[in-house]
Amino acid sequence: MRIVIAGGHGKIARLLTRQLAARGDMVLGIIRNPDHVEDLQEDGAHPVVLDLESAGVDDVATVVNGADAVVFAAGAGPGSGAARKDTVDRGAAVLLADAAEAAGVRRYLMVSSMGAAQGGAGIEDEVFAAYQDAKKAADEDLMSRDLDWTIIRPGVLTDDPGTGRVRMAPEVSRAEIPREDVAGVLCAALDDPASAGVVTEVVSGDQPVAEALAAQRS
Repeated sequence: MRIVIAGGHGKIARLLTRQLAARGDMVLGIIRNPDHVEDLQEDGAHPVVLDLESAGVDDVATVVNGADAVVFAAGAGPGSGAARKDTVDRGAAVLLADAAEAAGVRRYLMVSSMGAAQGGAGIEDEVFAAYQDAKKAADEDLMSRDLDWTIIRPGVLTDDPGTGRVRMAPEVSRAEIPREDVAGVLCAALDDPASAGVVTEVVSGDQPVAEALAAQRS
């Protein structure tokens, strides 16, 4: 497969890239910082330097043209303010969907956030509330489109080694999950076209990833 990952230098994105490259898939990683080119090359990706906060639909469509799927794994990151939560976590996700539609790429995987269905309601931290609002808006925009989308909402992320076992449901109790297992869920979704239309939260659990994902199909 040919996969384009937006936010290619993120921790989940890099783990996903390694998993995909190891099995022979071609990965294009969209990054903003040219200093990250070498890291992506070491992971097995083809880096594409493109700032999703300033790029146009045609710019991104050129990158995703011919892809089997796109994955949105970008984020404004820690230390960013509320404004960039909107321009990256929402705006860049919408831009990628626009570009996918323009290029005729139907498969879109979204790395969202646990609790995104509720947005920032009731959250005292202004920046985190803006982040959850941005994730909710991005998810709702994607769900409104005629694309084969899957939305993955992980719990508290850790850098622990993955176990390959998870718990998935539309809503689960907040718990941890290794980023490596989130990457494994994305990889499984790419292999499972029937997971299109699935919106699920995911944390560590006892069920093998592919089995847990299959159980979420509508």
